[in-house]
Amino acid sequence: MAWRDLKNRIKRQVSDFLEIPSDVMLDLPKTVLVGNLQVFIENHRGIVEYTSESVRVIVGDGEIGVVGENLSLRNITSDEIIVEGKIKGLSINN
Repeated sequence: MAWRDLKNRIKRQVSDFLEIPSDVMLDLPKTVLVGNLQVFIENHRGIVEYTSESVRVIVGDGEIGVVGENLSLRNITSDEIIVEGKIKGLSINN
């Protein structure tokens, strides 16, 4: 077992024992889709691509892609991004 897998397993067990949400303890991304108008992405590591048709955001060991029309970024903070527009799809790549 790789050191990283063991570390994540221990963190998950501690999270369960202390009843702390996994996304907080394991620094996992949290994505919330509101209809087809907004996507909230928490625990991001930065923006890879931004056009009016595509937004790609680095999260953990991969990235989240948003495709659509008239996409814009709103409320960009160090740990949260909101993408608005007509959202047609989401993808997760590890």
